[in-house]
Amino acid sequence: MFSKRVAIDLGTANVLVYVPKRGIVINEPSVVALDVTNNRIMAIGAEAREMIGRTPDTIQAQQPLRDGVIADYRITQAMIRHYITKVAGGFRLTRPDVMISVPVGATSTERRAVIDATLSAGARAAYIIKEPIAAAIGAGIPIASAAGNMIVDVGGGTTEVAILSLGGVVAQNSVRIGGNRIDTAIADFIRRKYGLAIGERTAEEIKRELGSALKLTKDRTAEIRGRDIVAGLPKTITISSNDITEAISDELEKIILAIRVVLEQTPPELSSDIIDRGMVLSGGGALLKNLDKLLTNVTGVPCVVAEDPLLCVARGTGIALDNLDEYKRSLAGIK
Repeated sequence: MFSKRVAIDLGTANVLVYVPKRGIVINEPSVVALDVTNNRIMAIGAEAREMIGRTPDTIQAQQPLRDGVIADYRITQAMIRHYITKVAGGFRLTRPDVMISVPVGATSTERRAVIDATLSAGARAAYIIKEPIAAAIGAGIPIASAAGNMIVDVGGGTTEVAILSLGGVVAQNSVRIGGNRIDTAIADFIRRKYGLAIGERTAEEIKRELGSALKLTKDRTAEIRGRDIVAGLPKTITISSNDITEAISDELEKIILAIRVVLEQTPPELSSDIIDRGMVLSGGGALLKNLDKLLTNVTGVPCVVAEDPLLCVARGTGIALDNLDEYKRSLAGIK
């Protein structure tokens, strides 16, 4: 069924496409495989991700978005066109309206690049919505009410923190710390402590299996394989969940600092609302074990994880697109 409206969560780690009345129709990694000999795109999404770390010199598997914004314009445009075509069909009489979420800290130039790439990819009209607003809508937070609501969206490239009231952002902060930086911290820690080199995908799997924001009373362990950086040979070691907690502590501290900055900027009237209502945690990073407990402990503000946190931004972007008149004041840009 053809839809004239398409909402895209153009994330650093994943691209999610939402079509009103159909929900999430695409959820794939933000990876593109490029043949460097003729500059031709070979694969996009899940197929391209399988190539990471396994390609010859002539093929590069890369993420065209860094820290939530466009790092490679041409490849990002091709990726957006690919997903619009996948949803709307190759032969369409009407070009769709497309809404894309961007980090709250994106500059006007970065927002312009997203709009231009979307229009060049075949959209009739392009809309931009700030990620924390989209995440709050997707999490079911009543952002239009005259009360303070706090959202913390931990994505692949950025963490967005915002206080929302009356459909707008009252206080905000965006740090370029997210799931990717946490994966890198894990890989660096294992390299330093155990002399073992591991890839991005292995680091991500370790985070999912053993990662915890707080040390566990009952430590869990797992075997991992990589390359010994001294001998250069394959090697297997055993690591614990408390190792991973230590590895990611510095990155989590930066997220906590970003939250504290926003809480300090919050007007007193809204601060009391935040204490009553708590903060809502969304994004893929919300799935890190005990992150909500850590944030509650260090800030004193109750923290709850949104339902399906990974889908909040995409779902909220789709709801905003389907109710443009209601959310027009909350949009960051229209073309």
